[in-house]
Amino acid sequence: MSDEKVPHSVDRRAFLVAGLAAGAGTLMGGDLRTAAAAKGPVLQEATVDGLQAGMAAGWWTAADLVRGYRARIRALDQGGPKLDSVIELNPEALAIARVLDAEWKAGKVRGPLHGIPVLIKDNIDTADAMRTTAGSLALSTAPVPMEDAFLVKRLREAGALILGKTNLSEWANLRSTHSSSGWSGRGGQTRNPYALDRSPSGSSSGSGAAVAASLCAVAVGTETDGSVVSPANANGLVGLKPTVGLVSRSGIIPIAHTQDTAGPMTRTVRDAAILLGVLAGSDPKDAATREADARREADYTRFLVKDGLKDVRLGLVKNLVGTHAHVDAVILPAVEVLKALGATLVEVELKSTSYDDAEFEVLLYEFKTDLNAYLAGRGGPVRDLAGLMAFNERHHGEEMPFFGQELLQQAQAKGALSDAAYVKALETCAQARRDITGLLEKHQLQALVGPTGGPAWLIDHVNGDSSGPSFSSPAAVAGCPHITVPAGLVFGLPVGLSFVGSPWQEGGLLKLAYAFEQATLSRRVPQFAPTAVT
Repeated sequence: MSDEKVPHSVDRRAFLVAGLAAGAGTLMGGDLRTAAAAKGPVLQEATVDGLQAGMAAGWWTAADLVRGYRARIRALDQGGPKLDSVIELNPEALAIARVLDAEWKAGKVRGPLHGIPVLIKDNIDTADAMRTTAGSLALSTAPVPMEDAFLVKRLREAGALILGKTNLSEWANLRSTHSSSGWSGRGGQTRNPYALDRSPSGSSSGSGAAVAASLCAVAVGTETDGSVVSPANANGLVGLKPTVGLVSRSGIIPIAHTQDTAGPMTRTVRDAAILLGVLAGSDPKDAATREADARREADYTRFLVKDGLKDVRLGLVKNLVGTHAHVDAVILPAVEVLKALGATLVEVELKSTSYDDAEFEVLLYEFKTDLNAYLAGRGGPVRDLAGLMAFNERHHGEEMPFFGQELLQQAQAKGALSDAAYVKALETCAQARRDITGLLEKHQLQALVGPTGGPAWLIDHVNGDSSGPSFSSPAAVAGCPHITVPAGLVFGLPVGLSFVGSPWQEGGLLKLAYAFEQATLSRRVPQFAPTAVT
């Protein structure tokens, strides 16, 4: 958008902001007056605050929310467009909701998530009536985990209601070189609610599609490299990958302990801040979180101010721009909005190719070691990676109808974490954090900014995924925080804007993301189109 197109009588800042916000039309907090008149919850685009306000007003209960979300799941996930994003519903959810409603009535409100239905990814342990399988039939008969994952304990303590579990790219997408994101042997193929023939991306595919379709209030995903921010980008969501070590990984089926983390997937930045405040914390069973209690914020919502971009310096990652003309058509105006809101943009270059091979080596080594430890402790018919591969071969028709297990084979061929090849690769990956923090310090930047990725690609079980450039790897390898926010649409498909910062700076990133979100209101409600708009 050039200067000469702006009328002289119109303030440039107001013009740019109004231009991106025009026609937003999203129900950022739910229409509570409509809900009151209908005597039931309005769930499409409803926020945590909106749902709690309705409970406080007596318009609905947590039990009503469970029934309402179950009805949406039956209509949209299991029928209608058939998203296949929810792999299992919690049969105890209604009983738990009634207990939480009784607590509310008695004046015991545990916090902002009290009575709020949450979906979690099916690689997160729950010691209840639900299974934890990573989407694999190999774990479908394994014993139920002995205890909840640490983050699940925190959710329950905060009054959140675990509504069910979401489908995912099987084994968090570390199975085949030709995998289809969102497909698992147990859950089938999750579809993108913006265009049903498009990929939801992964590996937190079900969490992304379910939140986008308002099948839950908020969801939890997990990321090793891109598995929160990429499906958030593809499904028009806010996705936050925290600093590795802020959120516990104990009780999560692992890929790699140097990069694994869980994170919020929500429709608004405020909901992401609320959910992160519950998830974050030190866990004695996860040594990486030893600093979490000291580093975490008691209330991340305090960072949510509309002028959060004023007088900040941001590094625009120039090598992420110019690779996709349609993405540029969304991101370049978004960059102008950042400037109009008071930010100074400095062009920087940040390439991940220097450590791509090293990252892959680390993931293969750690996956073998970490998964073997998890499976041995879990029990059941599959006790290690070798046993998993043998199971897949025995059940080839169900587990490998479209793609194989080449990555499992490559991981199985690796040795111990004392191997020189692993140690060398780990040292190379350490450069990623130095690259990010070095750029931030050199240019006195609060964050790096750029397009999260391209629009969702076509689901293709013959050739596998065809994703393009992504901003996920530098922050993932470095263990740094990364948040993506909806920035606009490309032929009806969402594209996000990313902010990446120094370790433990989640509050600062939420501040930037919130200011951009509130100025643009770029999220659109998915319409379950059969294909992309052209």
